[in-house]
Amino acid sequence: MKYKSVDKIWRMVLASLSLYMSFGCTEEVSFETSSLESALVIEAVITNEVKNHEIMLSRTYAFELDGPQPETNARVFIESNDGTIEFTESSSGRYRATRPFSAQENINYQLVVLTSNGDRYSSSPVAMTKTTPIGRLYAERVVGELNEDGVTIFVDSFDPEGESQFYRFEYEEAYKVIAPKWRAEDLVVTNPNWPACAVALIPKSEEQRVCFAKDTSTAIIIGNTMALSEDRLVRFPVRRIRDDNYIMSHRYSILVRQYIQTREAHTYFETLKEFSGEGSLFSQSQPGFFEGNIFSESNANEKVLGFFEASFVSEERLFFNYEDFFSGEELPDYVASCFEFTPVRDQGHPTDRCGSLIGGLLNEEIMYWDVNPKPESTQQGPFIVVPRICGDCRVLGSNEIPEFWTE
Repeated sequence: MKYKSVDKIWRMVLASLSLYMSFGCTEEVSFETSSLESALVIEAVITNEVKNHEIMLSRTYAFELDGPQPETNARVFIESNDGTIEFTESSSGRYRATRPFSAQENINYQLVVLTSNGDRYSSSPVAMTKTTPIGRLYAERVVGELNEDGVTIFVDSFDPEGESQFYRFEYEEAYKVIAPKWRAEDLVVTNPNWPACAVALIPKSEEQRVCFAKDTSTAIIIGNTMALSEDRLVRFPVRRIRDDNYIMSHRYSILVRQYIQTREAHTYFETLKEFSGEGSLFSQSQPGFFEGNIFSESNANEKVLGFFEASFVSEERLFFNYEDFFSGEELPDYVASCFEFTPVRDQGHPTDRCGSLIGGLLNEEIMYWDVNPKPESTQQGPFIVVPRICGDCRVLGSNEIPEFWTE
């Protein structure tokens, strides 16, 4: 789960009207959002991957106040029967393990956080979850319940021993962007002062036509097999993309990560998901609070948002093109309206200043498209231009090809 989504959900919690704890018992703790100055938010998951794992700490504030604020200058470490793993602050609120490691089976791990003001927080001991990899990742063209066309990315997963049961998914998507109004020349300002207001056409110095944009999931995507006869996820939808979404226009890739969770972790994320939805748990009248598995040792009444996991994770990547599912059909509309216009180069006497063409170029708002062969009036300039996003793909992504990319 991503850092921004935690704070968003937490602020919704503080502004909500109700919630009940879901760990085998019900406990209601009333409070007003204005009375809660801040609460510690801890994002912590370690996996079977050998890497320098990271833990995020922040202070989130009541809904009507600003936030979140990174929790800095803390000491963070994980204790286990295999030793202690220290973390150092690599950036504000982000703590990175001092050495690569991976979570191992049959070892209990406990997270400990000591804040700069002397408060101590610790988690319940957790153990590595079942080793169950993704079985299959695939995409299909599917017409939705509201008759909307699109592509759905599915996951199949199976644990023949029936011990996994609880699954959480994240994804990272990447897609090719082609600027529809690209030209090989740039229009640049050579003299921004009136009366010169001079511009020149020069060859582009770097790639601006084809780029690669990236995005990550922020929603909580979870599933379970408790009500099924076997521990098998079939056609579990991880991502839905409508047919009019431009990100599929050329080539699209998605990397899906599957986390095996404990029942307690699943219940925690399920509660968060309910809060992030509309009209879910907001109809009750009694305010409440829910907890994870991290608690304050300094103040038993202090509320902490967060869950510490040791989770087995596997990942798979998928590529496809728009034509794979919509052969012969028109591409989706570009993300922006690429209208053409002809801003004036100078305002002329008596303003004694350059016009919107010079300003738009200096502010990197517009791109050259063509020469205006017949300016119809003083309200038209000598060049046809378009919004920069239409001629420079770098507005949406990077012109460097990702290492994992294949055509």
